[in-house]
Amino acid sequence: MTINLRNDAAAKRLNNDALTGLPAAIERPSYDRKAISPGIVHIGLGAFCRAHAMVYTDDVLQNGATDWGVVGVALMSPASRDALKPQDGLYTLLSRDNDRDNLRVIGSILDVMVTAEQKSEVFELLCKPEIRIVTLTVTEKGYCLDGATGSLDEKHPAIIADLENPTDPRSVPGFLTEALRLRRAAGQAPFTVLVCDNLAQNGIKVRNAVTRFATLRDEELGRFVADNVAFPCTMVDRITPATQDADRRKVSEMLGVADAWPVVTEPFRQWVVEDHFPLGRPDWEKAGAIMAQDVLPYELMKLRCLNGSHSTLAYLSVIAGIETITDAMADEDLPRVIRRLWDEDLVPTLPPVPGTDVVAYTHDLETRFRNTGVRHLTLQISWDGSQKLPPRLLEAAAELYSSGRDPKVIPLTVAAWMRFLSGKNELGQDYTITDPHAARLTGIVKDAGSDAARLANALFDIREIFGDVLPGNAHFRAEVIKHLSSLMSHGVRKTLKAFLGEV
Repeated sequence: MTINLRNDAAAKRLNNDALTGLPAAIERPSYDRKAISPGIVHIGLGAFCRAHAMVYTDDVLQNGATDWGVVGVALMSPASRDALKPQDGLYTLLSRDNDRDNLRVIGSILDVMVTAEQKSEVFELLCKPEIRIVTLTVTEKGYCLDGATGSLDEKHPAIIADLENPTDPRSVPGFLTEALRLRRAAGQAPFTVLVCDNLAQNGIKVRNAVTRFATLRDEELGRFVADNVAFPCTMVDRITPATQDADRRKVSEMLGVADAWPVVTEPFRQWVVEDHFPLGRPDWEKAGAIMAQDVLPYELMKLRCLNGSHSTLAYLSVIAGIETITDAMADEDLPRVIRRLWDEDLVPTLPPVPGTDVVAYTHDLETRFRNTGVRHLTLQISWDGSQKLPPRLLEAAAELYSSGRDPKVIPLTVAAWMRFLSGKNELGQDYTITDPHAARLTGIVKDAGSDAARLANALFDIREIFGDVLPGNAHFRAEVIKHLSSLMSHGVRKTLKAFLGEV
């Protein structure tokens, strides 16, 4: 993250003292922030968590709670600390609905720390009895999972390093394990680990990964984690693009003070949380969260319908030189492709979702995607495809085949991802492939040259992405190669016209 306050150099910074001078229309903490004590440590202070978990928690504090403040922890970069510390943890939530902007200052973050500089202090904080929940948003790749099995990747360099030096961890599994070990040694009951990333069955997978890491380190410690630590599953649904310098300038103009790190998001929000917190939790349901016994139906709906369609739009758009999701939804063909993805490939794979009409949810998604106020870059959405494609789309394809049906749009998405890996769009513009397997993927593309079948077959061999089932399906393989050949030879427009039956 690059913080640019050049245009606000003479302006006063957002902080506790500035709250009373903000314009009257701007919502802000009405509670005494100095009376709030921390009950949550959050790891990974990007925009995503600050658009949902921190907002719901701020609502709880507005309702009178005093013991559920948040201490934010950055694992490596001090950027979030440098942005938020001078602001007393305050930041602005900019909610955009087309041409209507709404600002709200969020006060739930009380302090910010950086493990790269304050590891011992962070561990000391995590051993305090008042810290009862650790929440995380570190992206899917941050948990060091094997892409094919969803279990701990024991060959991951960070995991190997942490097992060799477990008291100075670098990885999330290593960090959580050491914190839990220290807490047990201090005689404190373990905190609850609440994963908020877009990872299928996130609590279950991270529980398994941390338990496995702890077991590799010490079998007794592994049993302790397995028997005593709660890892509830969660689902978050709120579109949150990366904050741009123009957003910072806009927010500062509206506030009258400078905010180094506002968050831009849409009005819609949904947070579903498995209700399993042995040491207690905030009353998030009073802020609109859904506390559920089973998160999976909500999770599948969101991962497949929202994130899966986002991936489809992103890869086709990046290739074609379309910059944002809003622009993609203004395209003559892409909205029809996405409609078919929902109706033919994704909705049929979903279980009933309590209190939700899934088809209506997809129509609402169309409206959300067309929100001109949310500038969600297709290139940003394209990041880490090797991690995102399996839970968003590949699992749905496998389920369709197992039920005797053929997926229609998912093979096109996979082909678009393969074409995307070339790093050059149809306008001749280069872009960077951001992916934990980037070197391997781009090496395969270089070796394959212009041979679509060779490229597809080499990528299908990556078990961590495609597993063992889909690559063995002749229909899936043939469809992907057909679409990839068309994208490489004829481009996105002609490929979509052919797919939609117009040529």
